[in-house]
Amino acid sequence: MALYVHSTTGSPPHVGTDSTRKTASYHPSIWENKFLAYSNSSFEKTDLEHKEEEHLQLLKQEVKKMLTAGDRTQQELMSLIDDIQRLGLSYHFEAEIDTLLLHFKDNFREYYGRKTDDDLHDVALCFRLLRHQGHSVSSDVFYKFKDRNGKFLEKLAKDVKGMLSLFEAAHFRVHGEDVLDDALEFTTSHLNQCVNSKSTSPLVDLVGRALKYPLRKSLNRLVARHYISIYHKTDRHNQVLLDLAKSDFNLVQKLHQKELGHITGWWKDLDFARKLSFARDRVVECYFWISGVYFEPRYASARKFLTKVLSLTSVVDDIYDVHGTIEELQQFTDAIEKWDISSLDQLPEYMGLCYQPLLGIFAEAKEEITKSGRQSYGMGYAINAYKRLTRAYFHEAKWCEVHYFPTFEEYMGVALVTGAIKMLSASSFLLMGDVATRESFVWMATDPLIVRASSVICRLSDDIVGHEFEKQRPHIPSSVECFMKQYGVEIDTAYDALQKRIINAWKDMNQECLHPTVAPMPLLTRVFNMACVINLLYDGYDGYTHSSTATKDMITSILLDPVS
Repeated sequence: MALYVHSTTGSPPHVGTDSTRKTASYHPSIWENKFLAYSNSSFEKTDLEHKEEEHLQLLKQEVKKMLTAGDRTQQELMSLIDDIQRLGLSYHFEAEIDTLLLHFKDNFREYYGRKTDDDLHDVALCFRLLRHQGHSVSSDVFYKFKDRNGKFLEKLAKDVKGMLSLFEAAHFRVHGEDVLDDALEFTTSHLNQCVNSKSTSPLVDLVGRALKYPLRKSLNRLVARHYISIYHKTDRHNQVLLDLAKSDFNLVQKLHQKELGHITGWWKDLDFARKLSFARDRVVECYFWISGVYFEPRYASARKFLTKVLSLTSVVDDIYDVHGTIEELQQFTDAIEKWDISSLDQLPEYMGLCYQPLLGIFAEAKEEITKSGRQSYGMGYAINAYKRLTRAYFHEAKWCEVHYFPTFEEYMGVALVTGAIKMLSASSFLLMGDVATRESFVWMATDPLIVRASSVICRLSDDIVGHEFEKQRPHIPSSVECFMKQYGVEIDTAYDALQKRIINAWKDMNQECLHPTVAPMPLLTRVFNMACVINLLYDGYDGYTHSSTATKDMITSILLDPVS
């Protein structure tokens, strides 16, 4: 994640009269009151929604029969699971899918390790499904698709379906899996040629999307929205599955609209667009971000809470990065450290406007946890992560004040914290229920590898696309400039070196998601999904700060437009 400021110069109105303050010209919210219309919606289901829910339950039972009937081959079951996952439905069938994949794992090497079994699609699909489930199956099964010189067989290029499956499987690679490194390079080259063929088949459509958004780095709702639109064109499509996908997508979308409507109302009451006009007004984008972390209806409370945390943190970031004087920022950092409403009186008025609701949403979350009969021991860990975040924000502000040029290692030591992944990860666990145990928060406090890796992806992805913008106003050097200066290299060399670190970070995260995992998979998934959101928002430009193009289209497709 990155809430970093990528701005052009300008002079928007802002609180205070000090002409020495930095400025940043952000476009206003592109949504106006579009989602406010849903704020009056009740979370009680209407009669129509009850009927839709009943229909959905009947369809679910039909699909469960498909998964458990025992009259399908392994290849048919793998294709069914693949379709269920791509259609965004796997959260309904976790137990059934887990049982099937456990069986596939037990005979994986025996079934696919034979040199005579040369169906690339089957081998790659089974490998991907098992790795996605956390099973540490060996990538050695792909060596049989290489020639005696260690190169992938050129005849494979004709098998577009198999090549696509191998491409998707290669994104589950961990360190030391050279065969998957080679597979990714080989398939990327040949699949690009396939896309350039101008074919309009569903398979080529999938190839084109995969090259830009591999499944491993994508968001459930965006994958589902796209796959629903082409699934009926595939030769194996199942009408029950398609009907279930459409019904489920629209029901989940309605829930998300209601949630976003209420959050938009809360945000409008804070009136930051007018009172703190120097800050980015991005509450809808924040909800999209957090719905990528968890979209499932059972995480509604967690999703609403974390959206508010992120929205306020975006403003806090802009206070440190754009508006606050160094003296004011010291006051704000001290107030966060105390985490007590009595500190409100010691803050400038504009900081208090943000400080009070920040404490309020954490207090509300604690009250909700207590009402549910659970202990709120995770709250202290989340608040401590927030304190650490603002200390790091202040550290960067002091660097900027004295024009300090840190070494690359110095920069990363602070900037990985200001990316806010650890704070958001700890906060994301709070309202997830019993899966977030005391041990989970203790683990989070150790700065685990998956969190560090997600932080690296977020920070470096943001710096690579945004560092040129940052030069247009006072700002600390980014990782790009720090690397160039420390190692005496040109910009392209720095980009390549940082991209390699991003690739290694994805491998680290893949490794952390293999059994035996250091934390429950539902928690690891939240951390992983944060990196996936960044992969979309920082794809060539800062899609959070500048959200009026591709980001707007993504939000519209999953939060506004229902599936017909």
